[in-house]
Order: sequence, then C-alpha cells, then structure tokens
Amino acid sequence: MKRQMIVIDQEKCNGCGLCIPNCPEGALQLIDGKARLVSEFYCDGLGACVGVCPENALHVEEREALPYDETRVIENIIPQGRNVIDAHLKHLVSHNQWKDYEIALRILSEKKIPFTHFDFPPKTSLSLSKEYEAYTLTNWPIQLHLVNSSNELWNNAHILLASDCTAFSLPGFHSHLKNKKLLIACPKLDSHQEIYLEKLSTIFEKSAPASFTIMVMEVPCCRGLAFLAKKAREMSGNNLPLKVITVGIEGTIVGETEI
Repeated sequence: MKRQMIVIDQEKCNGCGLCIPNCPEGALQLIDGKARLVSEFYCDGLGACVGVCPENALHVEEREALPYDETRVIENIIPQGRNVIDAHLKHLVSHNQWKDYEIALRILSEKKIPFTHFDFPPKTSLSLSKEYEAYTLTNWPIQLHLVNSSNELWNNAHILLASDCTAFSLPGFHSHLKNKKLLIACPKLDSHQEIYLEKLSTIFEKSAPASFTIMVMEVPCCRGLAFLAKKAREMSGNNLPLKVITVGIEGTIVGETEI
C-alpha cells in the first residue's frame, strides 16, 4: 500500500540523534552513526521528527510501505514509560489520528497502564460518519424499556449500557460499539426503573454476557446507572466484572473502573 513515510538523506545526516526522541513510536534508531528507519510498521508518516533535524536530512514522501500498526507501536512504547506514552498520544491527537488514538487507549486501559487523556480535535459530523462507518448498530430496539431481555441476541454478548447523554457528548462514541450490543437508559429521568432491574437481572442470569460495560457522564445524576447494573448482577447471582467508563462534560473519557 502507498502511504506517507519518513525518508532520511544519509549524506546530510550527521548522526546528532535529535530525531530519535521526537519519534516516540520507535521507528528511528542510530545505527553506524546515522539515523535509520528501522520499521515501517512503526512509522506513522506524520513527520514529528522532521522539524528538529538541523541538517534538513529528513522529509516525508508517499511510497509503497507496510501499513502502520498502532497495536505494535503502543506495545513497543509501553516499556518506555509514562512520558513517552503521553507524548505518543498527544502526537496522535495533534495530527487527528483518533482511530489509532482509540486503539492505543483501549490497549492501555486493558493493561491498566496510566496515561493522560487528550481532547480530540474538532471534527464535522460528516467526517465522523466516515471515520466510523464500519461501526453500526447490531440490535434494535436499544432503549432499555423496549428491549426483550429474553432474546437470544444477548447470549454470550458483549454489552454496552450507555446513559442517554454519552452519545451526544463523546466524539467517537460509535467506536465503543464495535462487537457490542447497545442498551441506553437515563437513571434520572426514566420512570419505572424497577423494570430496568428486572430486565438487566434477566440478561445477567439467562444470557451469561461475555462482558458488560457501562458508560456514564461524570455528573452525579448518572451514577445511578452503574448502581442499577450492579444491583441487577447481584440479584441474578452472576459475578461478571462490570467495566464503568466515565465521560466528562467536555467530551473526553475521564476515567475507567471495574466494579
């Protein structure tokens, strides 16, 4: 495939090494006194290293190259520590590479490695739809009052229970739907919440979900959704861990916990 890649003019390169720390992805190394591109998998082609070269030995060009692999990159970066991790995440966001940013955050969260959240750059609704056109709903209805909790579609499913406001507040909300069934509810304004307990406990007891994630806003009124899910799990006798993702009112993920 063709993509943007760093090219190093070996005649101009004086081996000063200033480009190395400016490539947190680890695509560059000093070998035999010269900067070398050691892995096409790691090079994102965004050129963070270009501007620091005093000899103007680096530039970006489009050519045939192996595809960039964020999974490999973040696994390579993790041993380098928090500062390098944060530099990489900030680099992705500043260049609008938020699909890779989501991949990195998922891996870091799964490994329980601390990192800093950075805001996504502004994007239009059109570009959002193009970025996430692969992530589509796989169940309907989605409002918890309306779902059939005995439906086989919940069997061994990965389920996301989201408060109503999260989809309007979090850029890239649909990335969290990948391979998941969606349920939505409002723990403050929805009436007859005893029905929620009944439906959720039925899902936990009868369907044995593979995973269960709850997404809420950081405001106090949203905390009840996690409480409902936890109580329903206890009623069912299931001991499945519940992952809680908290979205800030500025549209970023501000925390992830397990209950």
